[in-house]
Amino acid sequence: MLNQTLLDDARGFADRIVSLRREIHAEPELGLQTPKTRDKVRAALAHLPLEWREGGSTTGLVATLRGGGNGRRVLLRGDMDALPMTEETGLDFSSTIAGAMHACGHDTHTAMLAGAAEILCARREELAGEVQFMFQPGEEGFHGARFMLDDGLIDPLPDAAFALHIMPNSKHGLVAGRAGPLMASADQLEIVVTGAGGHASMPHQTRDPVPVACEIVMAIQTLITRHFDAADPVIATVARIDAGTTYNVIPDRVTMKGTLRTLSPGNRTRLHAELTRLAEGIASAHGLSAKVTIELGFPVTICDPRAVELGEAVSAELFGDAAFRRMPHPIMGAEDFSYVLEKVPGAMFFLGVAHEGADLASCCGIHSTRMIVDEAALPLGSALLAGCATKFLAEGFAA
Repeated sequence: MLNQTLLDDARGFADRIVSLRREIHAEPELGLQTPKTRDKVRAALAHLPLEWREGGSTTGLVATLRGGGNGRRVLLRGDMDALPMTEETGLDFSSTIAGAMHACGHDTHTAMLAGAAEILCARREELAGEVQFMFQPGEEGFHGARFMLDDGLIDPLPDAAFALHIMPNSKHGLVAGRAGPLMASADQLEIVVTGAGGHASMPHQTRDPVPVACEIVMAIQTLITRHFDAADPVIATVARIDAGTTYNVIPDRVTMKGTLRTLSPGNRTRLHAELTRLAEGIASAHGLSAKVTIELGFPVTICDPRAVELGEAVSAELFGDAAFRRMPHPIMGAEDFSYVLEKVPGAMFFLGVAHEGADLASCCGIHSTRMIVDEAALPLGSALLAGCATKFLAEGFAA
C-alpha cells in the first residue's frame, strides 16, 4: 500500500512549491532556451542529493536520484517554457516580460516536479531504484523532448515515464486520464497553388488559382468525412489563405496554411499522402500546379494501459476513489511528451486546478491571457508524481 504520508509531505513543501511557481511565472521564457528558469530550478533543488545532466541543444535538465537499491528506473517530467502572449490576470506575480506568459501552466508543472523531487529525496533510502526528473523547455511547438532524447540526456531509457498537465477549468484535485490515445498528433500544412495571373476582367486569359484553391479546401472536407473512419478521428483545418494584392488583379498563386491532427500513426501517414494526391490532382485538372508541404509536429500521445492503471491506483490511495476519472475520448490538442511515450511505456494525467466551488464553465482555460490556477492544488500534483514513482519502483506494472 502506498505510504499515506506522501500527501502530508507534499503539503509540508507547499510554500517552496508555490514560491518556485511564482518566480518562474514572473519571468517566463520561450522556446528551447530557458536559462533563467533552469537556474531557478537548480537553485531550488541545490540542497538535494541529485546528479545533474544538461544537453547542448536546449537548456533542459535531467536530475537523477539514486535510491537505496538497484532496481527499476522511472522518469517524471515537467515542462518549463511559456507562450508568446500578454498576461491579463492582474496577479501580484504577473509576467514582467512583455509578450510572454505562462498561459499553459508549465510554471506549475515545473514547480510540482520540483516538489516531487523534494518528497522523493527525503525517502531516498526507501526507493527501490532510480528516479529521473526531466525539466524540459521547448514544449510549445519546439520539440524540446525530442531534442533532449537526441542529446542523450535520458540514456539509458527509463522503464516507465509519467507527466502531469493542469486543467484550470477542471474540478479542483480531479485527476483524469485514459489508456491509448490521449492527445493528437499535430502537423502544419501548406499548399501553394500556382497558376498564371492577369486582369480580373479577362479571366479566360489566365489560370486563376483562387477558385482552384477554394475547390481544394472543400475537397479536403469531403476527404476527411468519406475516406477516414469517424471512430478514429482526423481533423484537417485550413486556417489561412493568402492571395492577391488588389481587387482587379487575378494573382499568380494562392498560399493556404492549416493544421492536421490524428489519433493514430497510421491515419497520420495516410492523411499526408492523400492530401498531397488530392491537391495535386485538383490543380492538375485545371491546368495549374499545387505544391504540398507538411511540417511534422508532435506524434500522437499514447498512454500505456498499465501506466494508467497505476496512476488511477495512486490517485485513489492518495485522494480517494472518486479522485480519478477515465476520459471517454481523447482531446485533439498535442503534447511533446509523446516523444518520450514513443520509447517508454508511461502516461500523462490531467490535474484539475480550478478553485474549490468555482463555476467551471466560466473558468478561463489553458492558453488564455486570464488563466488562473488554484495553487492549493499544486501539492496534490507533487504527491501524485511522487506516488507514481514510488509505486512503480516498488511494484512495477501489474501483469
